[in-house]
This record gives sequence, structure tokens and C-alpha cells, in this order.
Amino acid sequence: MAVTIWRYTAEDRAAVGELSIRAWAPVFASLAAAMDAAVFGHFYPDWQQNQRKAVADVCAAESNQVWVALLDQQLAGFVATTLHQASSMGEIVMLAVEPSYQQRGVGAALTKFALEHFRNAGMRVAMVETGGDPGHEPARQTYAKQGFQIMPIARYFQAL
Repeated sequence: MAVTIWRYTAEDRAAVGELSIRAWAPVFASLAAAMDAAVFGHFYPDWQQNQRKAVADVCAAESNQVWVALLDQQLAGFVATTLHQASSMGEIVMLAVEPSYQQRGVGAALTKFALEHFRNAGMRVAMVETGGDPGHEPARQTYAKQGFQIMPIARYFQAL
């Protein structure tokens, strides 16, 4: 079946927030395993509550454009983007796919949709940021398949 993508509305808020919790549960488990426990606890004292708020904030921001994807007539994922006019750069701010719909082309369809949106808006560069831990491997694969190239960055943390 084909993925259908439409503009996010306020009625999608709760479902998108809960989808993000299911989609990112393995990511936060991976981060917890990869990070010092004190550092993880500092950044993510209640990751589910923080995630719901982060998604709600991103979806409500006037500077962002948000779309949801349907597959099998069910909410399958969402993507939030922003256009940085000064640098002619489109950014994928957030993307998530319902776990039961992963590996079925939803992430690729949302990424392609975002890239086309950037092109239509006159952007010259696209950017997405994701983690380097094992939990983010599917995201890195999706972006690499769409032609994104990784920029190596090292970010270090230490609990004090």
C-alpha cells in the first residue's frame, strides 16, 4: 500500500505524541545503555514526559511545518521541518515512525516528502540530525539511503 501524507492538525496531537513514545522507546533504551547513568538521568529524568512535551512544542511552533503519514488507513508516522531562509537550508527537526510500520517505507516517504518541500521552498541544502548510538541506526540508514552524508561530530559529557 502507498503511504499518504497530509498536513498535521491539532486533532493529531495526542496520537502523534503517543506514537513518538512507542517509536523512541528503543532509542532511549539505547541512550541509557550508551551514556553514563548520571548524565542520562540529568538529561532524561522522565524521558516519556519530556518527549511528549518536545513533540507538542515542535508541532505547535509556528516556524515549523508538520505532516503525518497514513499507511493501511492508520497513523504511521510524522515529520516536522523548518525552513532557515537566511542560510537556504531546510531542516528535518523531528521524524518518527510507528514501530509496527517500520521497515515498510514510511520513514523514506516522509524524508522524500520533506526534501521535496525544501526544494519547492527554494532551499539549497537539507539537514537532519540524529544520534550515533545503536538505537538510531535505522534513522541513519534511512537518511543515508536518501543521499544525506554524515558530518562527523564528537560531543563529550561528564557527570560532575
